Amino acid sequence: MKSIRTTLIATALMAGLSGLALAQNTTAPTENTRAGRMEKMHANQAVRHAQHLAQLKSKLNLQATQEPTWNSFTQSMQYPAHMARPERASFEKMTTPERLDRMQAMKTERDIHMQQRAEATKAFYASLNADQKQVFDQETARMMNGAGMHAMGHPRGHGHH
Repeated sequence: MKSIRTTLIATALMAGLSGLALAQNTTAPTENTRAGRMEKMHANQAVRHAQHLAQLKSKLNLQATQEPTWNSFTQSMQYPAHMARPERASFEKMTTPERLDRMQAMKTERDIHMQQRAEATKAFYASLNADQKQVFDQETARMMNGAGMHAMGHPRGHGHH
């Protein structure tokens, strides 16, 4: 039960951070207005994510001895730049089997990153005292209930289009 909770916490944190991945795209804004709007939206999500982490840290009232695990935890929440989505044009040039292979490779990368996040979250959680764990659980439960996604305009935390 405890490992399920920890996994759900890590999953909720990852869901709240999914916009960060796209915010790290280093390509210059295109003339396409939709692309420019999307880039701006992702940058805003990255700012909100940083604010959320700062608020969480403040609420947890961390001790100096907890800083290393906090730093590992927050670092694990950063989405690696190499995991950014490939450009549509490159996918269109691939054959179906090539696209499937690329999609499988991207899934494997995401799974590895999720495992690293889960491990860092568990290590950080283990460093917390009982009161801090309660705060951490409450904060991450809000995200799991969709509160984090509501702010992004998704009903009940799901990406309905």
